Amino acid sequence: MTPRSILVVTDFSELGGHALARAALLGAEHRAALQLVYVAQPGEVPPPDVAVRLSQHALQLRQRHQIAVQAVARVDCTVADIARAAAAHDLVVWGTAPQRGLRAWWGAHPALQLLRACQRPVVVVRNAADQSYHSLLVAVDFSQASHRLVELGLALHPRARVELFHAISTANEGKLRYAEVSERAIQIYREQCRRHAQDRMFTLTDSYDARRNRLSSSIGRGDPARQVLVAQQSAGADLIVVGKHPASPWVDWLFESVAQRILREARTDVLVAPHGFQAASRGTAVKRLATDLPVRRVKAGAPRPPSHPNPAALWGGA
Repeated sequence: MTPRSILVVTDFSELGGHALARAALLGAEHRAALQLVYVAQPGEVPPPDVAVRLSQHALQLRQRHQIAVQAVARVDCTVADIARAAAAHDLVVWGTAPQRGLRAWWGAHPALQLLRACQRPVVVVRNAADQSYHSLLVAVDFSQASHRLVELGLALHPRARVELFHAISTANEGKLRYAEVSERAIQIYREQCRRHAQDRMFTLTDSYDARRNRLSSSIGRGDPARQVLVAQQSAGADLIVVGKHPASPWVDWLFESVAQRILREARTDVLVAPHGFQAASRGTAVKRLATDLPVRRVKAGAPRPPSHPNPAALWGGA
């Protein structure tokens, strides 16, 4: 999905300035129109010159990058206001100062709150934007949504180096030990998981054979969120791309999602895409969405199933 319209959320903090710069780079690269909107931190009173400052930023970005930039005059103070504005855009670039105190630990990141209200990918900006992203790490779980996630990263940054990463969960190993399964059986199960993941990763990367010169893959083992962060540091990626399964606020609060943990702990920019995300543009966007899913090369006959069945399913895991 190539963005044609980008909503930029800022609170005039340092990160808000980084978000403006990042959105401008994306807008210049894809010739996308920008709309700037202000959001206040919870409990804070917006400055009286919000409209003037937004207009000044819009003028500067318009002159510097030769792109269409519009400032929203009204003050959007809630995530619900931002969600209504985001419905008319393909991508949201979020730049606000980090939350502090108990709100940072017990409340969901505002970007995740936005995902529940609208099906739009959100780039949460953490670092200064002086050049386009050169390296992306895409966290995949081999579901159909992973294909669209990879396509989103490839379309957003056509010249970037992309690494696909999957973390093999060890949750079922604890269940096996609790059931007093032998260590030998656990080792066999672990090897089956590794082979299954390698097989699925090969199938996924094979779908993008034309882009193989800038596409790589790796597999980790352990807690998915932690392993993604370790892989990002190892690869030196300046953007993490992760999907977000639909869940209620209570579920996210009780069982912190991988996306939420990555947003809380990552020191680099993060692109979070809800499963089933959509483009805002009508007409041609419908055709574009229909072709977002990659067509896998089939050398002969029907697509072959993985040669190694999912061992987690055989053991009753997810």
